[in-house]
Amino acid sequence: MTGGAFCITCGAPPPLSSDRLCEACLRKRTTLSKMPDRIQQNRCAKCDAYEVKGRWPQMDDHDLADLRIQENLVLGERASNVDVGFSVEAIDERTTRLHIEVRGEIEGYEFYDTHSPLLQTSNAVCTACARKAGSYFEATVQLRSAGRKLESLELADLRTTLDGLIDTMEPNPMFFVTKEGPVPGGWDLQLGSKALARNWGRSLVRAFGGSVKASSTVVGSNDGVEVTRLTLSYRKPAYALGDVIRHKKRFWIVDSWQKDGPILRRLDRFERSGASWRDMESCSVLCSREEQHVVQVMNRDSSAAEVMSPSDYRMSTVALPYDDDGEASELRIGFIDGGWVALPVMGKEAVE
Repeated sequence: MTGGAFCITCGAPPPLSSDRLCEACLRKRTTLSKMPDRIQQNRCAKCDAYEVKGRWPQMDDHDLADLRIQENLVLGERASNVDVGFSVEAIDERTTRLHIEVRGEIEGYEFYDTHSPLLQTSNAVCTACARKAGSYFEATVQLRSAGRKLESLELADLRTTLDGLIDTMEPNPMFFVTKEGPVPGGWDLQLGSKALARNWGRSLVRAFGGSVKASSTVVGSNDGVEVTRLTLSYRKPAYALGDVIRHKKRFWIVDSWQKDGPILRRLDRFERSGASWRDMESCSVLCSREEQHVVQVMNRDSSAAEVMSPSDYRMSTVALPYDDDGEASELRIGFIDGGWVALPVMGKEAVE
């Protein structure tokens, strides 16, 4: 028989592959997948992070094995419908054997491969740990207050927000504190990331009001690019949300924060007003939120209520606030200018 198709290697008749090989010869000459016998990797001896393309993420054994297989497994160009399965066998602290099964199709024929490479780990030091050990920092954050010294409880509240912020942000090995401690009038921190410092500054303003000033200093160059350090100074107001203050000879309650200053509410009538941080520098706190008390209404009429004084437990009469609904069983009171005063409900309290 002449002129018919045949295998170019052994002369077998069809069916043939696209390169004119019978199934037996195709299997002899074709490899579904290739894998090195040994895979080398680096692990940070301090934090157990693994090096992955110049980065140092934290990974568990299964995800790490999956990643190394993806990096090193080479599939044939004609392979299709490929399925890869694997298991991990720990040999010792630095050596793991991967058992890999690869199934796929080439030219409509099913192929099956197995590989058992060794995954060997060497100790190294990641970028973040090396920088921590070298007291590296990119930003200094200064916590201060306007015109007074920050109290220890205030500092604790401010500092706690940094830990909360780091927990909510995308993990980054550079989000660390190199050094921190008290300074006259406040607290200073050296951070490993400028981005963390800027985000924290915005978070502080949203939570506590105040203002942030930033400046950069050139400390060197890297490949012709200037290396700078950020100094971020946060100034907390001398007042907080809910405080009763004297501002321009009137009594106000600090109601909320905005970028340029607080929103104030008149103590004696419904009136709201914005003020700048500079305008508020001359204000004085008459009764802080912590000094206010929620008390039970014993008796009431249309204009006043009898309550028990928190200081001596005697009955005191207070004028009802302008927003009193005539039915509230409790009032918030503060000791202002020598007497107890009932306070209107703050916006956030009304919502709750």
